[in-house]
Amino acid sequence: MTEATNSTDELREDLDDVAEATDDIEVVRAQLEEAQSLYARARADYANLERRSQEQRLEVGRAALTEAVRGFLPVFDDLQRAVEAAEADTGSPSAMLEGVRLVAQKFKTTLQQHGVEEVSAMGEAFDPTKHEAVGAAPGPEGIVVHVLQRGYTLRDRVIRPAMVMVGNGADAP
Repeated sequence: MTEATNSTDELREDLDDVAEATDDIEVVRAQLEEAQSLYARARADYANLERRSQEQRLEVGRAALTEAVRGFLPVFDDLQRAVEAAEADTGSPSAMLEGVRLVAQKFKTTLQQHGVEEVSAMGEAFDPTKHEAVGAAPGPEGIVVHVLQRGYTLRDRVIRPAMVMVGNGADAP
């Protein structure tokens, strides 16, 4: 009988072990379900964050463009008035020229207010990061001797290099 009692005790211990393992499996299942739920929520939160971030970037871009255009509209108005005055031919050529100069100055000021600056070129050493050489001409070697088209930077970033002629070392006529 001792042997049967030992077998029964072993069987009870085995059943207890199985019950304990089943409980552990249930705990692990619950933890897995919770982790999966948290992961799904995190993915949804990230997708929402990306969408909101994209919308904010677009809105900032629209606001910046709106502000820039708003700054250029008075210059455009002045140009239209200059064209109308030229069509009416009501002033002298020198008055017309002075009006166009004023509009050009106003336009330059508006560009500067938006962070646009002219690239310095004439008489400077050729710099391929700011200048685009389209040819050589008589003058000091490696020095910009003629500017064909002005270049511009926007807050230290070249948006259009200056198109220049660079001296080839020959004496100018």
